[in-house]
Amino acid sequence: MSDLTTLPVTTLAGAQTTFGEFTGGGTALVVNVASRCGLTPQYAKLEALHERFAGQDFTVVGFPCNQFMAQEPGTDEEIAQFCSATYGVTFPMSTKIEVNGDGRDPIYRELIAAGGADDIQWNFEKFLVGPEGDVLARFAPRTEPDAPEVVDAIERALA
Repeated sequence: MSDLTTLPVTTLAGAQTTFGEFTGGGTALVVNVASRCGLTPQYAKLEALHERFAGQDFTVVGFPCNQFMAQEPGTDEEIAQFCSATYGVTFPMSTKIEVNGDGRDPIYRELIAAGGADDIQWNFEKFLVGPEGDVLARFAPRTEPDAPEVVDAIERALA
């Protein structure tokens, strides 16, 4: 089991949990999200993936981040309201975090170390993480959540 599963997470609602509990102990697509980005419409496809594979011990998890051109300026309440009202998001989300730099959240330290040494490029970068906390794949921000390479990786992880 990776240290990733035991790292703390604060949910968008303010509850304290661990990454393993946050993801339900299954396979997860971890995405740094933002509400005012050109890629924000990916929320709809992320929610569709979450619903499509939910019965197979899979979830999408969102980590709001304001580090890229201040495209996630809202409070946790505003983020939750926007995601629910605009895209019908039901997947779990954390409180706003930093994914790069000195303030990088420990979860993203682990993800980057396991998924390649490069910093997060932009909003909506995706990591596929197995139940044991292993990074199985990493996808660029512009890779759509329903792209064949993403869906294939999820299906392989769940097989």
